[in-house]
Amino acid sequence: MHDPFEESLRDMLNSSSSSRDDDAALGRVLKTANRQVGAGDLFGLLGRCTQALMIAVNNGSAHVSPVSRRKATIAGTAFTAAKDKAD
Repeated sequence: MHDPFEESLRDMLNSSSSSRDDDAALGRVLKTANRQVGAGDLFGLLGRCTQALMIAVNNGSAHVSPVSRRKATIAGTAFTAAKDKAD
């Protein structure tokens, strides 16, 4: 299986071994790997939080309904009573 991340780390480790000592090159490669893995984990976490938020909004939207303080009356009765008060 071709892994570009692993390949880039190997290239970085092999290219820097001629000019510097191995400990410094290994430390640099591990620091780069740690950053890339940390960024991937952070984006994964944000994706899961967004997904959870969307699920919560979707499930909660059915419970939101307009509220009316008027009493439920027979059709036409409330309109006639309001019309009588206006006259």
